[in-house]
Amino acid sequence: MLRKTLFACGVLSSLLYAAMNVVVASQWPGYSSFSQTVSELSAIDAPTRPLWVSLGFVYGTLLFAFGWGVWRSAAPRRPLRIAGALLMGYALFGFFWPPMHLRPVLAAGGATLTDTLHIVWTAVSAVVLVVAMSCAAAAFSTRFRVYSIASIVLMLLFGCVTGTYVAAMQANLPTPGLGVWERVLIGFQMLWIAVLATMLLRTQAADAAAHDREAGLKAGRPRGPAFVPR
Repeated sequence: MLRKTLFACGVLSSLLYAAMNVVVASQWPGYSSFSQTVSELSAIDAPTRPLWVSLGFVYGTLLFAFGWGVWRSAAPRRPLRIAGALLMGYALFGFFWPPMHLRPVLAAGGATLTDTLHIVWTAVSAVVLVVAMSCAAAAFSTRFRVYSIASIVLMLLFGCVTGTYVAAMQANLPTPGLGVWERVLIGFQMLWIAVLATMLLRTQAADAAAHDREAGLKAGRPRGPAFVPR
């Protein structure tokens, strides 16, 4: 039951993050999910920062719980155990994500160390997640491996597209489509986590059913020939 709950946390974390992008963005009049990044919702002095940080803590907790569930369920599958550890590390690392400044501040030359660290956190988190996805893929069937590889390739592709907007964003210039590209990239991440969680939930259910059948067979099996006195 504990494992089932931990696996469900993976699905819930993805659903929560998707909801955060809708609910939190709606609390900032003038914010555009089409042309602005997710990071701007938690930027220094952004009106939505307190709400995003609060919900982000819940998201990170759910993701950490899921990673723990993956690690606990790995058993002899070492790649899956590594994936679980990396997912836990990914969640913990996210708790300390340095915020960026708003675009007008960046354009005025007000960037500080926290803006540089924000980029570093983004790069490191991306590497950790890709390695975790690769390890999890190695622990399952070819179908899941192909899906994971395709997700990684698409994430890298959309990451490159998003990167072309950095200069314009720092100069406070229009960035039409930036929010869409980034959210598609994040969507692949969230979907992959939800798929892995769903797969583990189904595996858990199948294992439990097999265990029940085996227990039933043992309970109904005769213990040997009866002793008949002569």
